[in-house]
Amino acid sequence: MFGKYLWIFLISMVPLIELRGAIPVSQYLELPLLQSYIICIIGNMLPVPFIFFLARKVLEWGADKPVIGKFFTFCLEKGHKGGEKLQAKAGRGLFLALLLFVGIPVPGTGAWTGTLAASILDMDFKSSVIAVLLGVMLAGVIMGLVSFGVFSFV
Repeated sequence: MFGKYLWIFLISMVPLIELRGAIPVSQYLELPLLQSYIICIIGNMLPVPFIFFLARKVLEWGADKPVIGKFFTFCLEKGHKGGEKLQAKAGRGLFLALLLFVGIPVPGTGAWTGTLAASILDMDFKSSVIAVLLGVMLAGVIMGLVSFGVFSFV
């Protein structure tokens, strides 16, 4: 049982997959939804401070390097585009926009991209983390409802 929980915890930390992929996996593994939800939130949020404080600096440093430059540039551009979309749509409601950007589970959004976008937009750390946490919780509820509905009929 511990191995299954560790598995979903680790899946929820992976960029692009995050909690959105870990919750359905937890239901496939027949784990209790509430415990899985909590573990996946913790796993998804664990990288957030590192992303906020370090990712932008590392990506900017590596953007002109021979082997990693294209990937790092792609990540920076993804963060810039996400940040620009948030800024354009949100205006002064950037907190709510970030929350919804992270919380609505569509490809390319999530805690990693949202945190990078918040860092690029120079949002303050506390507001960014709270918005991302609430967004992750919202995404978890949505994915839990979808997963529970899908896997309860299998």
